Amino acid sequence: MKAGPFMYTKWKTWAHVTKLDPDKNLTEDQIAEIATSGTDALMLSGTLNITKENMQELRDQVKEYGLPLVIEPAGPESVILDEIDLLFIASVMNTKQSQWIVGKHKQWAMSGSIPWNKVIQEAYIVLNPKSSVAQVTGSDCTISAAEVAAYAEVADRYFQFPVVYIEYSGTYGDPEIVKAAAQAIDNAVLYYGGGIDSGKKAAEMAQYADTIVVGNAVYDRGVQTLIETVQAIQ
Repeated sequence: MKAGPFMYTKWKTWAHVTKLDPDKNLTEDQIAEIATSGTDALMLSGTLNITKENMQELRDQVKEYGLPLVIEPAGPESVILDEIDLLFIASVMNTKQSQWIVGKHKQWAMSGSIPWNKVIQEAYIVLNPKSSVAQVTGSDCTISAAEVAAYAEVADRYFQFPVVYIEYSGTYGDPEIVKAAAQAIDNAVLYYGGGIDSGKKAAEMAQYADTIVVGNAVYDRGVQTLIETVQAIQ
């Protein structure tokens, strides 16, 4: 499938995105349930043990359902380009390691293989210190709500990222921090991900975030929980 103008405007209206990890397994029946849950898009993404091979395998499992497919690679080594709609590429705002802001991106650019017409830039603010993404990227997760808001404002107003992503990966975050980020943003779409394992939590974060991302709950609690989160915000 090829991304076109419709896809580039449509992603801004997604209320619910399901994040699937290539390093984890789902049955065909589970994938069918996920794809028909009402979620707006599927994001294929993970931090550990992500390769082109397992990314391609997961893509092949889900592509037949016709949902928008987003690849969010952990690094250039896991990027795939065929039969996907968009590439969401993260820069971590609160990392202590510049490679996660721009270094990996430079490495990818040197390969000469970036399809810029498919790229959506994400400003990640990582806030769970126990998460794999925080540990791998060296993120400072001790920052205050005011600092999160400042990162969000700089990402939106200065760097002009189209997406600001509040990432609590694996745990439920502080709604007041998400609210502070939302109030600091003028143009960017605000994503929230982390610990959404009920309709109540989805609805609470949807008060402030434009797009809710549900990932671990699919594996830990089952597809019915995912459906509950969809129904809570759509």
